[in-house]
Amino acid sequence: MEGASLRKDKRVSTIGVGMVQISPLSPERIKVTFSYDPEIVARIKNIKERKWHAGERFWSFPSSKPVIDEVISALSGEDIKIDPSLGITFPDNKQVLDKVRKLIRMKHYSIRTEGSYLYWIGRYLVFHGNRDARTMAAPEVESFLSYLALNLKVSASTQNVAFNALLFLYRDALGKELGEPIKAVRAKKPQRLPTVLTKEETLKVIKAVKTEHQLMVKLVYGCGLRLMECLRLRVKDIDFGQNHILVRDAKGMKDRATLFPENLQGPLREHLARVKLIHREDLAKGYGRVYLPYALERKYPAASKEWGWQYVFPARGLSIDPRSGKKRRHHVGEAVLQSTVRAAARLIELDKPVNVHTFRHCFATHLLEAGYDIRTVQELLGHKDVSTTMIYTHVMNKPGLYVKSPLDT
Repeated sequence: MEGASLRKDKRVSTIGVGMVQISPLSPERIKVTFSYDPEIVARIKNIKERKWHAGERFWSFPSSKPVIDEVISALSGEDIKIDPSLGITFPDNKQVLDKVRKLIRMKHYSIRTEGSYLYWIGRYLVFHGNRDARTMAAPEVESFLSYLALNLKVSASTQNVAFNALLFLYRDALGKELGEPIKAVRAKKPQRLPTVLTKEETLKVIKAVKTEHQLMVKLVYGCGLRLMECLRLRVKDIDFGQNHILVRDAKGMKDRATLFPENLQGPLREHLARVKLIHREDLAKGYGRVYLPYALERKYPAASKEWGWQYVFPARGLSIDPRSGKKRRHHVGEAVLQSTVRAAARLIELDKPVNVHTFRHCFATHLLEAGYDIRTVQELLGHKDVSTTMIYTHVMNKPGLYVKSPLDT
């Protein structure tokens, strides 16, 4: 899996990459400063009592034990430096968290999974008063998961992520089985239908998207890609001769081939010509290397500079890789594309909730409405089970794969 968010060079502060500083701001509040990282910011935004100081670029929080515990939990896995005057005791489980991080990287999990697992493990430890993780087992896991469902009202998917993080902690990091089935109160998973736009609405939204991002949205809709599958496309994965796109390391770490719309081939060739110029400029400046998955960078040292491995949609500027500390050009950030799609939907005053994944739903639904076989659509989407694809039959213009009502026969 690939690394996701990289810290922007222009926002790196003097405290250094990966370090978080907690210091007193006033008798009532604490100050939290760190190098810009969207993953940490997302965790910080889960704390209600937060306040962003735009001018000085730091966050502040009430100086109360519950809030401080929540802040430390949100920063689990980060290199934290706490001002001694605050009298905050650092969690005793730092070695455990370091071991979890090391194992996650050995197993080549994505940086998003790493951040998520460390976050939930940190919250679990804080919930139990920073007790030694090795002294706890199934009862403590049950009480934490039940707390998430009953008190915090989290969704079923969020609770499952937390549960998977704790299973990883015990089974992989600590080599300890929980010993008994987990009987926690489980959040109920709602049976929701996906939001799907008509073809006319889909094209209207795409036309309203900023020109620089339109090609990405068209690929998501025209090829049925997930958001990160689109952003992580490499030049070598675009096959103009065979007229298809190869999706590497998709969900479940599976590769698949999907169709390549003919009317996108010309615009994509022009786009790649511009990207190649950017790559040549980076090489001339001593950069031009790109992130490579697994151990490929060590096995093939020159591969990271090759044109074929470059991202189809590179970021505007160079960034610092949070894992390696190297400066290089990553792909466009997911938040950039999400925000531009939402802005386009607002611009045309569309009432339906729209995000990038909506275009993948539209891709599947519009193919089924055109009469294509559901198994074919399943393969193009990369679904493991056809039952997942079947959900789109419920949101078609003519549900039931064009079965006619008895009243119409």
